[in-house]
Amino acid sequence: MAQHSQETVIGQITSVFGVKGWLKVFSFTDPKEGILNYRDWTLVHDGKRIPAKLEEGRRQGQGIVVRLKGIDDREVARSYCGADVIVSTEELPELPEGEYYWHQLEGLDVFTVEDECLGKVHHLIETGSNDVLVVRATDASIDQRERLIPYRPDQVVRSVDLASSRLVVDWDPEF
Repeated sequence: MAQHSQETVIGQITSVFGVKGWLKVFSFTDPKEGILNYRDWTLVHDGKRIPAKLEEGRRQGQGIVVRLKGIDDREVARSYCGADVIVSTEELPELPEGEYYWHQLEGLDVFTVEDECLGKVHHLIETGSNDVLVVRATDASIDQRERLIPYRPDQVVRSVDLASSRLVVDWDPEF
């Protein structure tokens, strides 16, 4: 049986652009234009997976506009609005030592420096000043609270160990 490679959402198609089938994309990459480095997209819309090829794209105001192979009509393009743009994580560039993609942090067990379990990273939120880990309780955690912990390496986040699925934070469990 084929092993499914990991995937990650890198953007979402928000609306049509112009009359020739171009689409506006909200990019989750940093910088926003980074999404244009990926050619092989999978669009996930209403539970359906649609393979797509990026033909061309550019920055347009605050967003990104793209033309996908085989879509050259506004009405056809409209049917893709709302789709998530997914790529294989193998396509993502290697990050410098100590930097992580959000999908790598999601699911990690979170412990304090005193080795108290606070739960698992459920997802992250971008707040502008820094990203925030949303940590949800598990059966192993010291209580059933959800915690919002700032993702600040060195200050709050002391270590990330992907191999053992463990993230250690300098964080008072009372918060």
